Amino acid sequence: MQDQLVEAEKMAALGNLVAGVAHEINTPVGTSITLASTLMDETQQFADAVESGALRRSTLSNYLDIARESATLILSNLTRAGELVQSFKQVAVDQSSLGQRTFAVKPYLEEVVVSLSPQFKQALHRMRIEGDETVMIHSYPGALAQVVTNLVNNSLIHAYQPGEQGQLGFNVVQQNEQVTIFYYDRGRGIPELVLGKIFEPFFTTAREKGGTGLGLHITYNLVTQNRQIRIILRTGHPGEAPEEAVILNYDINDYKLKVELTRQRLLTTTIAALRSY
Repeated sequence: MQDQLVEAEKMAALGNLVAGVAHEINTPVGTSITLASTLMDETQQFADAVESGALRRSTLSNYLDIARESATLILSNLTRAGELVQSFKQVAVDQSSLGQRTFAVKPYLEEVVVSLSPQFKQALHRMRIEGDETVMIHSYPGALAQVVTNLVNNSLIHAYQPGEQGQLGFNVVQQNEQVTIFYYDRGRGIPELVLGKIFEPFFTTAREKGGTGLGLHITYNLVTQNRQIRIILRTGHPGEAPEEAVILNYDINDYKLKVELTRQRLLTTTIAALRSY
């Protein structure tokens, strides 16, 4: 029964991806429809002027300007919609297959975050993704996407008070043969009383907000089932407003990927360490 619920949670994440991409596609497609409609009206007026013999040089010049601008904007918006569809296809395949491939880290994070953008916009949260666009790794993008999605969702549910504007972000850094991805939410942190329980199935302190208690448990399963991923949880002293960070360390030489959930300020207490390699 538990395994079925975990799989249902994974499918829900995929459903959120579909909804997020559909939401993002709606804007460029809607803009393109409006521009095309305007261009159609202008074309009809231009044709009427030609047929009536009332065509002036200024009318022709104005029509050409409108047509050129409309075509440029339509192409730009539909190109954006096409890019979103391609992103959705790749992330959806990755999350369903959990296969291994080579991919650029920062652009892939941007694709994954697209699925969460409606939640950011609704709550006015801000997401920043920084780093070198060219950093590549060979690993399991589906597992990475699932872990990132679960951790970000966990921040959105637990890190902020109602109406509070959150600042979340990723930073991709490469030093020599080591690739590191930092994640932060700058939220209120995890209470010490629940730190030892957050990976347990069905444990949640926000069920009224839609928390299922399965997000971090799925993350735990992905970590323990994948030798390339490790997660370590640490916390700082109470009252220090710690910044939460997920650190994904990837060794290019031996294709090892580590995920560490940390507290950046006064990291004094290791709460949990999952399988090391």
